[in-house]
Amino acid sequence: MEKIKLLAVVGPTASGKTALAVALAQAYGGEVISCDSMQIYKHMSIATAKPTAAEMQGVRHHLIDFLEPSESFSVAEYVALATQAAAEITARGKLPVLCGGTGLYYSSFVDGVRFSEAGSDPDYRRRLEARAQCEGAQALLEELRAFDPQAAAALHPHNLKRIIRAMEHYHLTGETITAQNERSRSEPSAYDVLSFGIAFRDRQQLYARINRRVDEMLAQGLVEEARQYYALGQLGTASAAIGYKELKPYLEGEMPLEEAVENLKKETRHYAKRQITWFKRDERIHRLYADEPLATPLLEQAREVIEKESFLV
Repeated sequence: MEKIKLLAVVGPTASGKTALAVALAQAYGGEVISCDSMQIYKHMSIATAKPTAAEMQGVRHHLIDFLEPSESFSVAEYVALATQAAAEITARGKLPVLCGGTGLYYSSFVDGVRFSEAGSDPDYRRRLEARAQCEGAQALLEELRAFDPQAAAALHPHNLKRIIRAMEHYHLTGETITAQNERSRSEPSAYDVLSFGIAFRDRQQLYARINRRVDEMLAQGLVEEARQYYALGQLGTASAAIGYKELKPYLEGEMPLEEAVENLKKETRHYAKRQITWFKRDERIHRLYADEPLATPLLEQAREVIEKESFLV
């Protein structure tokens, strides 16, 4: 079966992914598939830097703004929906352009990962969540490291959901989630992918962009959006979004706004570093540098690679 051709634009937050993906879609007759684990949620437009209608420039976008924050969402569900979107876009004679910074979504989709049918054990998961409350997520991460060091090395203590899922998978099947993931990649991907990663030789330029973006978010009403978010009550995987939890101490009167904002900027910079580390591991990604004064525009850099690879011939 002929593989589906797919362009992808990945990289850290605030690097300019949306603008490049839209430009590529306009240049090659494409539609954008979001690869962002938080832009899927409704009501969270400012914190997630969801593209506006003006930024989309008439290009159709998929997998944005369709789920309530109270609903949980998994990488397996993302891959299923992205697979459907790519097939529908291709059937219309258009080119799918993947765009986003959620590394696990990107890798799972483009590599055709098949997910386990192991199911779940809600009672076991609740016990782990209770332990995390008492002992901290780091304690669970160290326990995971004892039987699945590879999975533990790839996880941050803040990502409690994935730590618990890895432990739950082992509890249910006796197989590490690393082994399951390796087995799931044994079948070839359905996609012929050409990926671009927006990069910076000078990391400080990226950090300056991040700081400016946070300031812009505040001017757009981020604090009020965060207040409304917490008023919703029960929250699913949306609770991992950067932008709200850092402002929560301010909203609860426990911290000055200036300190909360600085924490938000710092956490966003840390997140960008984790994104850079994830995408750097994939040697298939073509780096496009956004911080060289004399460099050609990103679209032109991407065009050169597309022509050199004869990708869309």
